[in-house]
Formats: sequence, C-alpha cells, structure tokens
Amino acid sequence: MKYLDEFRDPVAAKSLVEAIRRSATQPWTIMEVCGGQTHSIIRNGIDQLLDGAVEFIHGPGCPVCVTPLEMIDRALEIASREDVIFCSFGDMLRVPGSREDLFSVRARGGDVRIVYSPLDATRVAAENPDKQVVFFGVGFETTAPANAMSVLHAKRLGLTNFSLLVSHVLVPPAMTAILSSPTNRVQGFLAAGHVCTVMGTGEYGPLVEKFDIPIVVTGFEALDLLEGVRQLVELMEACQRDGSRAELRNAYPRAVTATGNTVAQQALADVFVVTDRQWRGIGMIPQSGWTLSPRYAEFDAELKFGVGHLQVQESEECHAGEVLQGLLKPNECPAFGTTCTPRTPLGATMVSSEGACAAYYQFRRLESSANV
Repeated sequence: MKYLDEFRDPVAAKSLVEAIRRSATQPWTIMEVCGGQTHSIIRNGIDQLLDGAVEFIHGPGCPVCVTPLEMIDRALEIASREDVIFCSFGDMLRVPGSREDLFSVRARGGDVRIVYSPLDATRVAAENPDKQVVFFGVGFETTAPANAMSVLHAKRLGLTNFSLLVSHVLVPPAMTAILSSPTNRVQGFLAAGHVCTVMGTGEYGPLVEKFDIPIVVTGFEALDLLEGVRQLVELMEACQRDGSRAELRNAYPRAVTATGNTVAQQALADVFVVTDRQWRGIGMIPQSGWTLSPRYAEFDAELKFGVGHLQVQESEECHAGEVLQGLLKPNECPAFGTTCTPRTPLGATMVSSEGACAAYYQFRRLESSANV
C-alpha cells in the first residue's frame, strides 16, 4: 500500500538498525512520548533490535491512560442519568473508574453510545431534543480540534442539549514535569508527529534550550521510528563528544511543519483555555490541560451536571503512574498478567489501544528482560 509499505521495508529497517548500533558508543535512554509509538516499537520489536544500544522509556502519551480517575467517575455519574445520551470513543468504555466502567453503565440500561467523531454526537443531539447529549472529550492536542469544532457547530445549530465533558491534556508540560523530576533518566525524546501536525514544532524549542536535551519529531511506522532514533542518537553522541548544544529536529516532514495547522490552532484558542490538569497516576501538572472557555460555558458538562466536585483516590495496587513516568516497565509490575489483564484491568494502561501495558500483554512481553 502506497505511503505505508515503503515505511515497513525490512531491508531499510536493517540498514537503520545497523547505523544506530554503529553510532552508539554507549547505551542511550530515549522516551517516546506517544502511546501509538510505544505500540509500534513493541509490535515491530524495535526495542529488542536495539537492545544494548538504546533503552526505550514509555512516556505518558496515551490520552486514555492519563485521564484522571475522578474524570472517569464524573463520566459515570453523568452517563447513569436517565435523561442523558452519553457519547464516547470506544476505548473509553472499558477504562475502570473507582467502582465500575462505562460498559457497566451501558449493561444496566444506560444510553452509552460509541461514536467515531464528536460531530456524530452533535447529530445525536439534534435528533434527540428531549435528551441531554454529552460527548467525552479526552486526548492530547491531536483530538482537541475536532472537539472544538463540535462546540462551534453546536453553537451555530443552537443546540442547548449538547455538552462536552473535557479532559484534554498537553504534551510539552508533561515533558517539562518529567525532565524536572529528580528521578528523570531521559536523555532524548521522540516527539509525537500527529501532535506536531496540529501544533507545529515551536513549543519544543524552549524545552531543548532549557534542559539541553535533544528532541526529534517522528512518525509511527517502523522506519519513521528508526530514523527518529538514528537522528536522536546522532545528536546525543555529538553532545557528548563535542560538547555541542542539543537540537530540535523534524524527522517527519511529510506531515509536520514548523507552524502546524494554524486554522486548527485558531479554533482551539477560541474554544479552550489552558488550565491545571490532574494526570492519572502522576498527579497535578500546572497549565497542562485545556478546559472550555467561559464564552462556551453553556457547553461544559461539568457545570451543567454539577459533577466537578467528585474526587477519588487512586488504587495503590495499580502501578500505572510509574509506568507512565517511565519508572517501571509494564512487565515489572507485580500485578501485570496476573491480577491485571485486559479482561480484569486495574488501570487504563492495560485496556487502552495506546497503553504500554496493553502493548506488552498483546505482544507477549510477559517477563522482564532481566528474567529472560
């Protein structure tokens, strides 16, 4: 398939692996920010191919995984109401709250619907004027523009029965929190190409300057990731060998520009404002999320249903927070594959399509490399 097969070429992959191994004079520790990149790395065995040259730390770039527990409980509270049609992407339905998940609400008769776009939810609202329709708006900068458009579309249609439960998070503040941690081991970042497609690369330059750490923007196919790693290793080696300053590079130019999608950015600036945001398993990161602007408060489900007060404690049995911070590999968690499986998840990292724990389970990384 054009634009796909050429980025999975095994001959080119072997050449890149050999180039990385030749360049690396020591083991380097790299964090891939995005959960989609994590799945591609594990699925293609890139971590095993580069074992000894590169260690991959799996970052908090799975939006489902970092949605805080209290936000899941707020969704459950709203979805349980008889006058509500609750719409969500499918991967949120099995994310456990403090007591149950959205599938359980659906099984009890709640009107919980899987949609493929937030604009589908506005259509549902238009077709059901006697019901309150709520869309669960989670994700990073990638999904936020469509959610912003749903609010703008609802306002144009005059829909008073549509609202958004917002749990948007931002990548650069999370990277800042990781780099500022005393337990940080990250020596270079692979930045998520789809986020930069929307926002551009400008937000990452200040991180490179402040922390003197190289960042390479890359994609999701095997060759995208290997080329990103090759460039990152090249930069890290140069920093160590010559005392060079770290750099920001774009290894995904077919999709990413320096400025990003300015139309999408305008919609985001109109509909959302930056706020402090709780990250599941990590805690509060200042100025790390979006919430609806006061101009669009009528579409804020938290205000409309009065659920903003709900607060809960994370389970001590789940170590997803340590996984999301790169402090623990999924198969190093004592619950992994035993009390925590995709059928009986303790946390979102085991059920999300981008979760690191789900990737390790799906691709049979059931034991720590130290035990293999």
